[in-house]
Amino acid sequence: MLRKRALFMSLLSFSLFAGTVNAEDVLKVGVQAPITGSYANEGQGIENGVRLLAEQINAKGGVLGKKIEVITCDDQGTAMAAAICAKDLVNKGVKMVIGSYTSTCAEAAQKTYFKAGVLQTSDGTADSLTEKGYWTFLRNSFPNSAEAEFAAKYLVEVKKYQRIVVLSDFSTYADGLANATEEAIKKLGGNVVSRDKIKADSQNFTPVLTNIKSKKPDAIFFAGYYSDGGLLRAQQVALGIKADFYGGDANDNPDFVKLAGSAAKDAFIINVPEPAALPTPIAKSFIADYQAKYGEMPPSIWGLMNIDGMRAIIHAMEQNGDFDTKKAADYLHNMDKPLDGITGPIAFAKDGNRKGGAYVVKRIQEDGSYSNEYVQ
Repeated sequence: MLRKRALFMSLLSFSLFAGTVNAEDVLKVGVQAPITGSYANEGQGIENGVRLLAEQINAKGGVLGKKIEVITCDDQGTAMAAAICAKDLVNKGVKMVIGSYTSTCAEAAQKTYFKAGVLQTSDGTADSLTEKGYWTFLRNSFPNSAEAEFAAKYLVEVKKYQRIVVLSDFSTYADGLANATEEAIKKLGGNVVSRDKIKADSQNFTPVLTNIKSKKPDAIFFAGYYSDGGLLRAQQVALGIKADFYGGDANDNPDFVKLAGSAAKDAFIINVPEPAALPTPIAKSFIADYQAKYGEMPPSIWGLMNIDGMRAIIHAMEQNGDFDTKKAADYLHNMDKPLDGITGPIAFAKDGNRKGGAYVVKRIQEDGSYSNEYVQ
């Protein structure tokens, strides 16, 4: 009996050791994104892009000899689910997390990743994301402040609107972008006649729009998400509000056009260039591969920015010759030259913000396509 027990314990010990070795044979990459919910279109685009990049890297031998294993957690676009995702992904041993799509969800997970030393790269644009001093956080997009300054300059100095409404929902991202835009407009001497908020996903925005109509605006800047922006535009037109409609970057999604219907025509979107307009060979190649694998274009620029964040972290690990996340972060904060990215040069400031910024104003055509109205 004792011999059998000793043999059993020996086999159990070997099994556990073998499991540890196998676990170390892979580089675990987490995806935290809204796979379901109001922003599922974007979340699925992020996951698809991460899995495609992982396949491409694995086909070439992996990262420092280790294959990438992708682990996805659906944060549903809510802070509560995001906090749960963060704990789950940390417990599963990921070295990096790609996402989330919204600033609210990225912020809800930040502290957990910081405490665990897990790198997080997100397209969340809220300025607060890089104000906590977390070395683990890397923004792969550009902050609200950069977009706000561009939007304000365009609305006030280029278009010379006299009566501007600034509108948002209550989310971290939207509220922050709207506040920054309002402040930037006022600094330039512009006139904000109303600063309003909607409840996301409420569908009926007539009460807020009726109040806005009474202000007689010539421009409306909406800082929320496409799932509300399309409906807002449709209801604005239905109520006879003649103001030009400008959607902030999170409105840059095909579903905006679907929700707005015919009212989408002549609405404007302020964002970085859309995927089809990205000029570099690396962008054209990755987008072609994405189309071949999934039968469609990436939903927007945001998923591609997340892919660039993932590429940057992997590049840092390869340059360092190991998987230490602190060393990777230090490398990215002190790069001698930017890394060529799908969405342009990738380099990070000391606080984790992506350096640079390039924006365009796009007019939506009758067929739902974009034409560039103004390029920075």
